[in-house]
Amino acid sequence: MYLLTCRIKAPVSIGEAFAVFENPHNLARITPAWLHFRITTPGRVILRKGAEMEYQIRWLGLPVSWKTIFTAYEPPLFFEDEQARGPYALWRHRHTFEEVENGTVISDHVEYALPLGLVGRLAHPVVARQLRGIFEFRQQALPPVLGGDSSQYTFSPVVIAAM
Repeated sequence: MYLLTCRIKAPVSIGEAFAVFENPHNLARITPAWLHFRITTPGRVILRKGAEMEYQIRWLGLPVSWKTIFTAYEPPLFFEDEQARGPYALWRHRHTFEEVENGTVISDHVEYALPLGLVGRLAHPVVARQLRGIFEFRQQALPPVLGGDSSQYTFSPVVIAAM
């Protein structure tokens, strides 16, 4: 198992930050284009505990289907999604929002495990590099989505560690 963590301090209210993240269609705006992210769930996805969302990405040129279930939802403080079907043996992503002076701290806490035992462990350096790049892109893409001057944002490094 591995743990990915990162934080960003944004000069917006907790309600504004949460509203951006609870709209699944904003995910495409903060995901690198090379992943070709698209939601495949028919109709509109409304975030709540028990909601499901299906989407597709492309990895190494191959389509990868992913189904997420939202397992916790406490607006505007946090929500959590877990992979029900997809490329990982485990993927649990907790998004938290903390109101602080002059803004909100938005944190990502991702617990994940790769499939295929030893092969997955050997592949982890490549996967970790890609995940770090995806979350670093996400941090840089957030200011235009959330609003405000990007110089008012504070970013923490994306950290990945074995659990």
